[in-house]
Amino acid sequence: MAIEENKPADGATNNDNEQTQERANATPAPASDARANNSPTAAAPASAVEPTATKENQPTASDASAPAAATETAADEEEEARGASDSDFGAILERYEQEQAEKANFQEGSVVPGKVIGINDRGVVIDFGFKSEGLVPIEEFMEQGQVMVKPGDEVEVLIKSMESQEGQPVLSRADAVRMRAWDDLEKAYREGTPVKGRIIERVKGGLRVDVDGVAAFLPGSQVDSRPVRNLDSLKNQEIEARVIKLNRKRSNVVLSRKAVLDEQNESKKDSTLDQLEEGIIVEGQIKNLTDYGAFVDLGGIDGLLHVTDMSWGRLQNPGELFRVGENVQVKVLKFDRDRERVSLGFKQLLPDPWESVEERFIIGTHVKGTIASVADYGVFVELEPGVEGLVHVSEMSWSKRTRHPSKLVNVGDTVEAEVLGVDPRARRISLGMKQVQPNPWDTLRERYQIGSRIHGRVRNLTDFGAFIEIEEGIDGLVHVSDISWNKRIKHPGEVLKKGQEIEAIITNIDAENRRLSLSIKDTEQSEWDRFINEHKPGDIVKGKITRFANFGAFVELAEGLEGLCHVSELSEERVNRPEDVAQVGQEMDFRILRIEQDTKKIGLSHRAVAHDEPVADTKSYSSEARGGMASLAELGGLLNRPTSTDEDKES
Repeated sequence: MAIEENKPADGATNNDNEQTQERANATPAPASDARANNSPTAAAPASAVEPTATKENQPTASDASAPAAATETAADEEEEARGASDSDFGAILERYEQEQAEKANFQEGSVVPGKVIGINDRGVVIDFGFKSEGLVPIEEFMEQGQVMVKPGDEVEVLIKSMESQEGQPVLSRADAVRMRAWDDLEKAYREGTPVKGRIIERVKGGLRVDVDGVAAFLPGSQVDSRPVRNLDSLKNQEIEARVIKLNRKRSNVVLSRKAVLDEQNESKKDSTLDQLEEGIIVEGQIKNLTDYGAFVDLGGIDGLLHVTDMSWGRLQNPGELFRVGENVQVKVLKFDRDRERVSLGFKQLLPDPWESVEERFIIGTHVKGTIASVADYGVFVELEPGVEGLVHVSEMSWSKRTRHPSKLVNVGDTVEAEVLGVDPRARRISLGMKQVQPNPWDTLRERYQIGSRIHGRVRNLTDFGAFIEIEEGIDGLVHVSDISWNKRIKHPGEVLKKGQEIEAIITNIDAENRRLSLSIKDTEQSEWDRFINEHKPGDIVKGKITRFANFGAFVELAEGLEGLCHVSELSEERVNRPEDVAQVGQEMDFRILRIEQDTKKIGLSHRAVAHDEPVADTKSYSSEARGGMASLAELGGLLNRPTSTDEDKES
């Protein structure tokens, strides 16, 4: 006890003077002793124990000397200073231990809850229970350019550093979400529960899925219960999937959406199969889109909605009408219960526009439509949703000619046409675009006459002639025989080229059959006309033997112009064979015996060159010569011939 500790030592005298007693009574107990005894009695002043101390051991006069009193006073002061120093050190130690405890609770890399207390240019200020607030980059709270938090919001953050260069803890929201996501993924993997994620993009072999910031891989074989050909259609879609493989160290997560769907479908399939039958209308959800149609989830079983059964009109891409995840009503067209296959129709819920097409599109009326597609043989014009008509390439224009309809119109163009025919059963409407324009053939005779000289362009060449375009939509034919008077032309390409500008004479007009006959050679005078204008029977001309026949020799008088010299007119003597008196290529003088204008034949005589005999009128006579020519001798001796048989032979 405090009283016992304050007893004087053995051998002390009882002769304490008043001064020593007063000092002892005025001196308090040291603070260290008070802490050690932890008792109110120990902390009490010396006067509280004065009676006991006086009775038992009263100090002697020798012990109360002045040096001893000074020493005792210095010791008391030193003890008091030591007590104050111990008190300050304890407070510092206590604060240090508290800070270490706080830091232990806020280790770097740990996820802690926090509250948004401010947003500035540096970032988002978070109060997470530490003595100073932390800072998160503002970009981690932004979506589409907007900050997604406000002061007062509760968030989880990850401690990246307890002290930055500015002395402020650095926090991360994205890392906290990612770490929490990994924890959730590990839990889902252990327990076999599904997780939710968003499909980000298509990658090799499947899809990349974002699960709260963690990139997971969804193989193509695990996307759906049925093969999905168009994986791009699932982009940005929220899905549920099961974690089938996880390696946190390698950041490898593999998902299976198929496992979740199979489990869901099995619970619904039996009920759906019992209710399905052909002809009923059911509601489903678009599960997947392909180029050829859409798969509709009817509840545990998928039905195929083919693109041709989506709309009565033309539909190039199912994505134009439907979206993945959309709920639609469809009609069951076919149902194979054994194979669990369902064919669906969407357009069947609407009236068929072809049933009354004859009432709306009457033959001969003009209609307007939009070019839906272009083919080699024509264009399809959409007259109304679900109803299209065909304009054949031959019915597109009176004037313009092209190898492909795309040279005249494009998809999306609005055109006017005339209804040429309607067949509701075959779902066909024949249209004509040129019928709404004037027909240039109807007024052709008003613009051109036979014998008119025209200018044109060679549009096409064939074996039998050349087609000359005299105006847009009007072509005339120059037969190969009407190209030149003099030259023997086997193909028009020998003298003409495509695109060449030429002159021609109109020789015939047949507007009803759209035929126009032209002649190039008639644009200039023929050698025949020139010859008969310059010569007459009895004239002597020079010619060259070109070929022989058994009845005579053919003589070239000008380029492309020949005459016939009968064998009897080659010499004064009797000649059996013309080769006996002449040679091919030999130039000789001949007298013109006869000119037949109708048949364009000229009769010649080499024998008559040496005789100045008059030429008789030969129009009423003919010869047995195949050239149809008569000699002067024959004409002069007709009356002297003895029998009529010879005349018959000559005629």
